[in-house]
Amino acid sequence: MAKAMTKSQIMSTLAEKTGLAKKQIQQVVESMTCLAYKEAKNGFTLPGLGKLVLQNRKARVGRNPQTGEPIQIPAKRVVKFRVAKAAKDSILGKK
Repeated sequence: MAKAMTKSQIMSTLAEKTGLAKKQIQQVVESMTCLAYKEAKNGFTLPGLGKLVLQNRKARVGRNPQTGEPIQIPAKRVVKFRVAKAAKDSILGKK
């Protein structure tokens, strides 16, 4: 299995494909990241890639894996990323 691209490799690849400077690409990516963090509570969509959403999890009873003792897990908010159908089809191939 191949290794994941590093941030530097991603910036270089985007700079080559767009003809923009690496610094410009880095600013765009950082701006988009900041915008995604701010807008995640409303649902932030990257067309063709996916959507960041906040989800509320209910309190539940879990188990301590070492002792088997039941423990109470509190309710909490979590961030999830839902992959777009277009991305799934492109990566996995259509059925």
